[in-house]
Parts: sequence; structure tokens; C-alpha cells
Amino acid sequence: MTNAMTHPTAASPGAAHLKYFAPLPVPDPGRLAHLQRLGDLRTPYATGPAVDDLFATALDEVNRWHIDNSPVYRDIWNGHSADRNAPIASADDAAGLPLVPATFFKSHEVLSIGRDEVAAHLTSSGTTGQKSQMFFDAWSIGSVMRMAAFVLDHYGFITPDQPNNYLLYSYEPTDALKLGTAFTDNFLCDLAPVNERAYGLRAVGSEHVFDSFGSVDTLLRYAEQDLPVRILGFPSFLWFTLERMRAMGVGPLKLRADSFVYLGGGWKGQAGRQVSKFELYDRIEEQLGIPHERVRDSYGAVEHGVTYAECARHRLHAPVWSRIFARDVATLRPLPYGEQGYLHCVSPFMTSAPVHSLLMGDLVSVRPGSDCGCGLETPWFEIHGRAGTSTNRSCAVAAAELMKGAS
Repeated sequence: MTNAMTHPTAASPGAAHLKYFAPLPVPDPGRLAHLQRLGDLRTPYATGPAVDDLFATALDEVNRWHIDNSPVYRDIWNGHSADRNAPIASADDAAGLPLVPATFFKSHEVLSIGRDEVAAHLTSSGTTGQKSQMFFDAWSIGSVMRMAAFVLDHYGFITPDQPNNYLLYSYEPTDALKLGTAFTDNFLCDLAPVNERAYGLRAVGSEHVFDSFGSVDTLLRYAEQDLPVRILGFPSFLWFTLERMRAMGVGPLKLRADSFVYLGGGWKGQAGRQVSKFELYDRIEEQLGIPHERVRDSYGAVEHGVTYAECARHRLHAPVWSRIFARDVATLRPLPYGEQGYLHCVSPFMTSAPVHSLLMGDLVSVRPGSDCGCGLETPWFEIHGRAGTSTNRSCAVAAAELMKGAS
């Protein structure tokens, strides 16, 4: 299994990443002019009255877009507002939009575009259970990738002239695979040229299997090469690989100092085995030689493609394209800073489906940017857990099942 998991790739320095910084037109420049301006912002953590006004106007444009183009959202809006033309006049008005639960898209296919305009179709969950079916037009899927590129460029993690070796703790692609996590991790390989690419979740027939021994072997081989290593994907798989290394008596490796670990997906389904992120970061530094500042976690969902990447102090700040709130679990009212509730994400970037005001199943507390100390002024959130049922399964839940018996 080990030899088959690595995919050599010819590096093309300075080329693939450029498409994510190229102009990206909105579907209707006349109706969505302010969305175009907001999406084109290259400063992902900009703040101030002008930014707030631009966000509000772009959000108003998108809200009207979905009222006009999605019968489902039109009914939601008409049941929420007595005035169909009620404007979103300020960024604070974002909290007053109707809440659409992310779980709604596990049982409904809702589009604001024609089927012939669909450029990408991604799903949220793994091998079984309900899946969100998300459809993207060229603007929406392009924005997902461009926002991630802008954020990672801000942090200095785009290196177009330096080939890297990759270990992806995500699903090895197959013709039938449409998972958002697999799409994201493979797209992230464009941001630094690929020398070799390996997968920790191997495709075996119609299933995926966690290959812990192959992952260890890959890291050992990469450690012998004078190239930085990029490790992307679920943190749980990386942790179990580090545990496997210890069990095998593999001593500390010294990967290049400019290596990079970018995690996402959480530990859902493995709560009893979860360690704190700082324990994980310590072990990464101890066993792989990659320091804390080169390790970042992230938050995202196929229903909400905005990139929330950790800052230097490992806090998840909202970028300029979104606003975040915590909602009371009983009343759904907006909560003040510091109180725990459901995460409410508002972003106007998506024109293909009405997900611009999305209620997530994660329990969070939101804090002002000044409470972080990293220098960013946008609010950030801390994740405290997840509310859900056996039918509300994320990619990480499905992936966690692959680890049973593998570690």
C-alpha cells in the first residue's frame, strides 16, 4: 500500500497559483457591482466604516439576488420580512437576516442559478449518511478559492517558486468523489508547486482506508529530501500518525524549517481521543521539527466556503468577506461577545445558492479582535463543540470512522 500512495508531479513554479489572483467577474455586473468590489479586496482583514458600508451594500445586492432567483429563499424572506424591499443598510443589519440552518441543505437542493450554469458540485459528508449538495457557479467556486488564496498570501504561506512535498490527510481523489474537503486540499496544492503528493486516506475500491504506516513511511522519505513539506487535512489523522511513529520507535524527524501544516475538519466522532490543539502543535514540533508558527488550523464548510484560518496566536478571525455572530441555542437571539451559542455566518460571496446567512451546528463564542493581540482587528471565534445528531455527519465524522482499528 505504501508505494502506491505517492503521486510524483512535475513542479511548475510560479504558474498554477496565478489563476487565483486573476480577475473574476460576478454573474451580473450591473446588479452585483458592490459584490464585485468586495470580492476583489486583497486585504482580507481590512476594517473601517468604508469596508462596513461596502459589505452591507454587497450583502443587500446578494439578498435581493436570491429573493429574485430562488423561490425557496423568496418564501423564507417573505415569511421573515413584512417588506420585501427592506434594505440591508449597515453591516450590523447582517444579524437580522433570516437564519438558514446548514442542515437544511442535507435534505434540499436549492439553487439560484440554472443547472446549465453549475460549474462545480460538492458534497459535505463521507461514505454514508446525509450529505449537503452544494452547487457553484463560476463566480462562487472561484471566490472560494480566491478567498483562501488571499488569506494564505496575507500570512505568507504562498510560495510559487518553491516546490514542496505534500502529505494530504484527506480523501484520495476518485472519479466519483465530490467531497468539499478533498476539493479544498487538492486546490491548496496549487499555492506551492508539488514535487510529490501522498494521501493518508487511500482509495481502495469504492472505499477509503486510513494508511497510518504509509503515512509514516512518507514522512521518513520526505525527511531525507531537501524540500519543505506541506501537511494538509484532518488533525486527527496527523495525531494518529505521530502516535504510530512513537509506537514504531521512530525518532524525531527534522523537516525543513519552511514546512507548513494547515489543518481543518476537527475531531468530530473522536471526542474521546481528542487532544488540545496545542498538545498537537507541541508534538508536531517535537516529532517533525515544524514550529508552532508554521502550524495553523482552519474552519470551513462546504455550505460556507469562506476561509477562517488561524492567526499567529492561533485564533480564527473573520475575514473581510464575512461577519460572525453567536446565537442563543434556545432563542437564536444574537449574543454579546464571550457568550456561547450557535455560529451564525453571514457572507455575500455565494450567488449560486442562498447560503448568505447560515446557522452552523458548531457552538462558539465570538470575541473582538482586540482580545487576540495579534494585531488583526476583525472579530474571532473559539469553537467549543458541535450540536448534532447521528444523521448530521460531517466529513470529519465519516473520516473518523476510518480510524477505528487503524491506530
